[in-house]
Amino acid sequence: MKMRKKTLTSDDQQAGQSQHQLTGYKAPAVHKTFQLLRTVANSQQSLGIVELAQRLGYSKSTTHGLVHALLREGVLAQGPGARKLFLGPTIAELLFSNWHQEKVNELAQPVLNDIRDNINETVILGVRIRNRVLIIASAEAFDSLKISVPVGSTIPLLGGAVGKAFLAGENSELVSNMIHKYGLRPFTPRSITDTAEFLAELSRVRESGYAVDIEEYLPGIRAVAVALNNRRGLPTALWVVGMSVNMDMDKIRKIADLAKEKVGQLRLTLDEGY
Repeated sequence: MKMRKKTLTSDDQQAGQSQHQLTGYKAPAVHKTFQLLRTVANSQQSLGIVELAQRLGYSKSTTHGLVHALLREGVLAQGPGARKLFLGPTIAELLFSNWHQEKVNELAQPVLNDIRDNINETVILGVRIRNRVLIIASAEAFDSLKISVPVGSTIPLLGGAVGKAFLAGENSELVSNMIHKYGLRPFTPRSITDTAEFLAELSRVRESGYAVDIEEYLPGIRAVAVALNNRRGLPTALWVVGMSVNMDMDKIRKIADLAKEKVGQLRLTLDEGY
């Protein structure tokens, strides 16, 4: 049997070089940058440069250089006094400039408007990103006294109805591990801070198909949330928020029924629209 010798073309050589570059070069600066961003995003409190360097194990000069480069690009932002760091607007801008995300908003907004028109409460759409929920669209209530939520803002996953709606789809061990890592914060006197009680609440959410927040995240505010359980894109949920005085249990049940109906329609629309 004769062996044929293969002659490498320029395309073969370029492909080999590209593969070597992918597997060989580790881009340490990029790795450090993403480690820094993850640390800022996952922190329960705002961090300064010194605290950030200590957590990462980087030198102060390296951390200072990375932070100021990210500040110039708007990926990081600083609070009052230019001391504490948090994620800047560029990350949200990149997400919302993405074609797929624009398509999601385009398809979802009429559904949010329809729910709002029926119940006159603020309706929100958000996606889960690790231990946070990013708000991507909303339809605000018509009343002058209403809940307003800026698109692009985030809320903690372990806080309120929307977090329960997302976490009800996870197994109890994963949820317990997340609680162990991040804790159940007492946002209000009504917040659930006991792990067993929280897991029991998730069981009720699975059974009913919706989650409720009775002033657990913000005083005087109630919410109802339903997860889309969409097959494509980031995990998405819809929730309705309003003043407690305007949302008694009868209205909450009405909202839940309407939200579940509309979420089913929206899930099909989004999965087909991608």
